[in-house]
Amino acid sequence: MTVVSSTKDAEALSLEIVSEFSATPDRVWQVWEDARQLERWWGPPEWPATFVDHDVRVGGRSSYFMTGPDGTKAHGWWEFVAVDAPRSLSFDDGFADDTGRPTDSMPVTRAVVRIEEVPAGTRMTITSTFPTLEALEQLVAMGMLEGMTLALGQIDAILADA
Repeated sequence: MTVVSSTKDAEALSLEIVSEFSATPDRVWQVWEDARQLERWWGPPEWPATFVDHDVRVGGRSSYFMTGPDGTKAHGWWEFVAVDAPRSLSFDDGFADDTGRPTDSMPVTRAVVRIEEVPAGTRMTITSTFPTLEALEQLVAMGMLEGMTLALGQIDAILADA
C-alpha cells in the first residue's frame, strides 16, 4: 500500500497523508509536474481527472475537472504559492463552477507537498490546511481522505511505467 499514514488534526486544522514509493524523488516529482501523469492519479479511480491548464511555477495555476461514473463533472483549481523542484510545492486548492471559475461556496485549502529521499525510495507528505474546523469536517465528510488514499494508490503503477 502506498499510503503509510494519515492524520487529521482538528487543533492544527490539517489533514496529513504520508506515502512511500520505491522511486527517486526526481521521479516522484514528475507525477506532479507532468499534467498527463497527474491525470492518471489525481482523483479516485472512478473519478479520473482531466487537467485543462497546468503551470507549475509560483503564481501559476492549474484547472481541472474530475468525471464521475455517471458523467458528472466536478471542477477544481490550484494556484501555486511555492515550488522547489523536486523537494516541495505548495498550492491553494479550491472548487470551481462548470466554467472553471473559482466558487466561494466551498472552502479553499492550502496543500503543502514535501518529497524526501528515504532508504527505500521516496516519502511524500501532503498536508492540507483548512480555514476553519467546519471546513475540515465538511471536506472529510465529503470523502477527502478516502479519495486521496485511493488516488495516491494509483501512483505506483505510473512510476513502474518509467
